[in-house]
Amino acid sequence: MIKKILPVFCVGCVIYMNAQEKSVDIETINIQGKFISTPYKIANQNITVLTKEDIANSPAKSIDEILQQIPGMDIRRRGANGVQSDIGFRGSSFEQVLLLLNGIRMNDSQTGHNSLNLPVDLDDVERIEVIKGPAARRFGQNAYAGVINIITKTYLGKKVKISADGGDYETYSMGVNAQFGNEIFSNSLQTNSNSSQGYMHNTDYEIRNVFYQSRYTIKDGNIRLQAGFSEKKFGANGFYSSPLATEQYEETQASVVSLAHQQSFGKLRINSDIYWRRGQDMYLYDRQKPDGYRNMHIGNNVGGEVNSSYEWGLGTTGLGVELRKEYLASNNLGNRNRFVSQVFFEHYFSLLDKKLNISPGISWANYSKEGNFFYPGLDIGYHFTPNNKVYGNIARVYRVPTFTDLYYASKTEQGNADLIPENAISSELGYQFQNKNILAKISVFLRDSNNSIDWVKKSLNDPIWYAQNVGKINTKGIETELNHRMFRWLKYAIGYSYLDTSFKQSNDLVSRYVLDNLKHQFIARLETKFRKNFTNEFVYRYNERVNLGSYNLLDQKVSYTKNDLSVYVLINNVTNTKYTETFGVKMPQRWFHIGFTYQINIK
Repeated sequence: MIKKILPVFCVGCVIYMNAQEKSVDIETINIQGKFISTPYKIANQNITVLTKEDIANSPAKSIDEILQQIPGMDIRRRGANGVQSDIGFRGSSFEQVLLLLNGIRMNDSQTGHNSLNLPVDLDDVERIEVIKGPAARRFGQNAYAGVINIITKTYLGKKVKISADGGDYETYSMGVNAQFGNEIFSNSLQTNSNSSQGYMHNTDYEIRNVFYQSRYTIKDGNIRLQAGFSEKKFGANGFYSSPLATEQYEETQASVVSLAHQQSFGKLRINSDIYWRRGQDMYLYDRQKPDGYRNMHIGNNVGGEVNSSYEWGLGTTGLGVELRKEYLASNNLGNRNRFVSQVFFEHYFSLLDKKLNISPGISWANYSKEGNFFYPGLDIGYHFTPNNKVYGNIARVYRVPTFTDLYYASKTEQGNADLIPENAISSELGYQFQNKNILAKISVFLRDSNNSIDWVKKSLNDPIWYAQNVGKINTKGIETELNHRMFRWLKYAIGYSYLDTSFKQSNDLVSRYVLDNLKHQFIARLETKFRKNFTNEFVYRYNERVNLGSYNLLDQKVSYTKNDLSVYVLINNVTNTKYTETFGVKMPQRWFHIGFTYQINIK
């Protein structure tokens, strides 16, 4: 199949490179780092931006589902509709990806399994920015293989949006989003609830989110407040331990509060924030016998940062400082804490009439118990025409073990307090063509990891997984993308990624995560608009995993929009494919949804 896919992609690139420009693309979007804001078109990294239009037309019901449509992204779901998922980039583990909500860190120091516990609904997301490759020198811990920034926003005026959805397996969702304010002070409040009886025994769920944000405009800047709460309760049939653990159950909560300030003083720009993120995780091995085995974890991350950038004759210089304290109270992991100090430095400059852009940088981090770490990196891009560029980057990254890696203990898993941080050198070389109608990319990348952390068994018959530094993991691959709007009413996107992972270790061990990555991934989207008010989008995905075989999935969404009303029919897994994405957890087969959104404008 892959042999058939690649020629089609290459031919498509050649045929459409000379298409006429007919619509506005994402080149006007600025990618906001900690201190330097970079226009998308001149960024020297592989970046994907999902816009509000992309999200609205997609046959996805949750943030993890729409992330699955990005080449190189590996979302390993347990359950459906955002119940729980692990995020990977280009063969990385779920601990090696940083997740941000409006720039605020949402990763959990207990475990990366909880990173996607977000207090926002997909329908209320303005855009999603995905930075592929290492970004630790800009963002710190967990930005080992990539960064995802979920962005929401407030709007002017007064309006209320009501949404509802129903589907198979007694699934329903309801939501309200209220926007109110003016040019000085704008606010947004959203709440939503969804539940299902589940697609098989003990996969029922309830998910509730509440999120508030405001923006207050000051001279040459703004002050932003956000506060959110998410709660999930779900049956976890086979999610952990073993497929035979059919009665598992879990409840998670995530809270976030942050206050951010942004202001310019001539050529000096200041960004600062303070934040608190709380996570709670309660797990039962048997929901019918809660006293049999129960874990309770409560974690708190409290931090603040000040970042600055200054434009001068030799470019733009950025400097930032972040302080963070991580706490965990757990009946299994014990009472744990650590203090993290980080300093970030980056400089951006251009040569050759701004055709050559260079960004060297370095960050230093001190962990109170693990020591000091340095994260150097370099990005280079060259525009040989306004629409064509080549870019390359190289960086060194580290990841400090989570508290679960270090201290977890059960009948089937044993953490390791002697783990040392894993590290890697990552590099990428790519080419990008972009105009108002076409975005085409191709890149090759390498990641050489040392002291890699994995959960392993001594043999297939061993009942216990052990956390261990397993040795060297070398990952190399190629990734291609083509996004093309042929006509006002027709656009498509295709993407392919290939990974080759070699695992070098001193002992003959059975790996839990290292060999769980995608080897081949092909994604295609086709969107058509017809009869003025209708939009139809198909999303096809082919995934081939190293140890779980391959499968094909097709999703579809048909929408009718007129004025302030939108009605849709969404079908996940149209072809009724039987498949699994991680640990043998059976995923849903065909699933119908029907829903609507209606906006009320208040004068």
